[in-house]
Amino acid sequence: MLAGNWKMHKTIAEGKQFINEFLPLVTNETTKDIVLCPTFTSLHVLSNELKGTNVELGAQNVFWEEKGAYTGEISPVMLKDVGCNWVIIGHSERRTVLAENDLTINRKLKAALDTELIPIFCVGETLQERENNRALEVVKEQLTNGLKDLDIKQNGIVIAYEPVWAIGTGINASCTDAQEMIGYIREYLGKIFNEDFAKTIRILYGGSVKPENIAEFMNKEDIDGALVGGASLTPDTFADIVRFDKNV
Repeated sequence: MLAGNWKMHKTIAEGKQFINEFLPLVTNETTKDIVLCPTFTSLHVLSNELKGTNVELGAQNVFWEEKGAYTGEISPVMLKDVGCNWVIIGHSERRTVLAENDLTINRKLKAALDTELIPIFCVGETLQERENNRALEVVKEQLTNGLKDLDIKQNGIVIAYEPVWAIGTGINASCTDAQEMIGYIREYLGKIFNEDFAKTIRILYGGSVKPENIAEFMNKEDIDGALVGGASLTPDTFADIVRFDKNV
């Protein structure tokens, strides 16, 4: 699975231009889930652009209520209505810049699953937490609190491990670092849920993923895809990531 997170980039016109250039480059990639997550303002238009293609639509955030007096928020029902199948929840920028916590993230995950949106649930440690040897502890706490009381039989949650210190910094986690943490995540999920769930859940890596390093990460046993930030903003670059060859 390859998911592009555009963050706060691209107008509607720029998004349409991206789609027109990107789709012909990935039309033959039928064995991978390809997801684009643009800004809220572009969702409706890009939903129409992606209909009938092999690229699906996701949102970058969601609120936990279906409707109500929540100025500025977007409900899961609204995301489904506009054509989204996926939604990113708990991204590190939401946690660090916008003060989201495990409690609100847990509520968002429940709301998404109840509305048959597939969450891409993000976890990951900061550089200070890693340097203080707290990386495993931090990710374990995020998983425990974020997934609390979730019905794991509901449709298809995906987890994305994103070391905060490797997002947009130019500093890359090594593929060994990524495999170590994602292997730990899978092992821990086996303990709090069950082994079958842990074996089948998809776990992505996110952190300065590029065409030059994607195959290296994807060759690791427990890594099932990537959540791509900056490199997803350019059609040919993201297409090169999507078209990676494990044999290279």
